Amino acid sequence: MDFLNQILRIPLDQLPYFLITLIIAFTVHEFSHAYFANKFGDPTARLQGRVTLNPAVHFDLLGVILLLLAGFGWARPVPVNRDNFEKPRQMGIVVSAAGPLSNLLLGFLGTMIYVALSSFGIIDMITNEILLDAVHKFFTIFCVMNFFLFLFNLVPLPPLDGYRLLEDIVPDRVRFRLKQFEQWSIFIFLLILILPPLRNVTIEPLYTGARTIFFQFANFFLMLFGR
Repeated sequence: MDFLNQILRIPLDQLPYFLITLIIAFTVHEFSHAYFANKFGDPTARLQGRVTLNPAVHFDLLGVILLLLAGFGWARPVPVNRDNFEKPRQMGIVVSAAGPLSNLLLGFLGTMIYVALSSFGIIDMITNEILLDAVHKFFTIFCVMNFFLFLFNLVPLPPLDGYRLLEDIVPDRVRFRLKQFEQWSIFIFLLILILPPLRNVTIEPLYTGARTIFFQFANFFLMLFGR
């Protein structure tokens, strides 16, 4: 147990809540990509069985391990062939944005439910202290992690969605130059992982931003519910 506590970035007592959150967040994120790609005329993801809410087909083991150890990671990318779209750029933007926006929606809904349960005294009805603590931890982790994944996936580095969005927005000549640098993305991630000064100005601000979004939405719902 001590060994795990030393190597995991996530506290061991919170690990189950993180894993449940990742199962839901990654599954909905990748399903959203696959759903819209198929809806817009690209059957690639559907033919590979990705238009599903089955978590097993969306998980990338290395991505999950890195998220637990380093604070950032990824799911198994959904294959998308933009040539099958009637309007490749416009529909490509929607498909790329669908994943991060699904995490934003999950965080939003999670915060609304959490505040509603608290405001109307439903959580206070739990008399078991261990269960009460588990409920608070789960909702906090679920909401903050989904807001973090929303922000993280908008970073314009391959293979993240932010990079795909950038590809579809910039002119063709810029897009061609971007592709020349894709091979270096893994080294950039490794540098962020290894060098704390880089982490402090890249990943850590995203966690701070995610917590800020959580508190802002929580305050909004507190006012909405008149508490």
